[in-house]
Amino acid sequence: MTESNFDIVVWGATGFTGRLVVEHLYQTYGAGGNLRWAVAARNQSKLTAVKRDILGEDADKIPEVIADSSDESSLRSLVNSTQVVLSTVGPYALYGTLLVKLCAETGTHYCDLTGEVPWMRSTIDSFHDIAQNSGARIVHACGFDSIPSDLGVQFIQNKMLEQTDSYATQVSYRLGHSAGGLSGGTIASMLNIMEQIKHNKSLLNILTDPYSLNPKIPEHGCDTADQTRAVYDPDFQQWTAPFVMAPINTRVVRRTHALLGQPWGQSFHYNEALLAGKGLKGCLKANLAATGTALTGLFSSFKPTRQLLARFLPKPGEGPSRETIENGYFEIELLAKHPDNSDKNIRVQITGNHDPGYGSTSRMIAESAVCLARDELTSPGGVLTPAFTMGDHLINRLIEHAGITFTILNPEQVK
Repeated sequence: MTESNFDIVVWGATGFTGRLVVEHLYQTYGAGGNLRWAVAARNQSKLTAVKRDILGEDADKIPEVIADSSDESSLRSLVNSTQVVLSTVGPYALYGTLLVKLCAETGTHYCDLTGEVPWMRSTIDSFHDIAQNSGARIVHACGFDSIPSDLGVQFIQNKMLEQTDSYATQVSYRLGHSAGGLSGGTIASMLNIMEQIKHNKSLLNILTDPYSLNPKIPEHGCDTADQTRAVYDPDFQQWTAPFVMAPINTRVVRRTHALLGQPWGQSFHYNEALLAGKGLKGCLKANLAATGTALTGLFSSFKPTRQLLARFLPKPGEGPSRETIENGYFEIELLAKHPDNSDKNIRVQITGNHDPGYGSTSRMIAESAVCLARDELTSPGGVLTPAFTMGDHLINRLIEHAGITFTILNPEQVK
């Protein structure tokens, strides 16, 4: 990669999440300082207005890059100007392929917020080898899906190895309490996937394969389909419900394991679910959540009901109020099971102090971009995952700058 003008370019800075990323970079790293960053979008007047609104008198210290997702010449100019492209422009299957291609070819690092598993699979097939050769690190899923899952599993496995000289044979992720707004971008991506399936039925195989993001070699493990109903979990002593992000997160974690060379063993098992509570109340809550998830999937499968959902749910570029973002939070608990001795099991809690879908997500991807640009990473190029690419470097940045915690729980702290 040739010498670039910037460390990071924020692509999609005029969108809802893009604005939050700009805010975080400005509040954390300033303007005109050691971190050389710029903002990019296709509409210059909107981009200038966003800068003025967020940066005030420092607006002129942050350069603007104008490009269009469908114009190769403008995108190539953007890619050649920076070490890292941070993209918030989705649905990525519609607007992201050319940008990833150019980053892979030029050796420019890239991170995004996609949870579009079929598109992620297509970028692996099309650009992984190219990115390996150029040294470009292409890192998908750098938001709430799937950083807490991916980094959380790596964190707890490393602690298990430190404490017991063994890796866990199973890790379970449970999302507990959380608060925040619905993501219009995530909804648009989900609806776009359903629209694509109508024209390409083979995408269903990618969505349902637990190892759909894995390399062809090594062989797949023993994980099966994600949870689709209410289930009582004796390990957490609560009822659990399906987690809508599990079909994304689990596949990212499994790709990390494969890229690492399967250090946790070919029989390693990973699963995710929502904690719903104890007793009859927890059972009812879990069943209601499972029914709601199933109905949402059913309604999004048919064009008339899909269009109806699109009318009433948040749209791309829309998001919750500032109060919802600032008052939002999430609590996740991971359980790692020792292969031989349950007394050596480890529990880790991961928390965030902002709305997971926007407040925390914007900080996660911003710190991912800074990590790619500034930290001394040893990972190779390719279409990769957050944990494989950045690991402890990113965990440390999230703790220091993003309000994320990773805490080992003592037995008395387990609820």
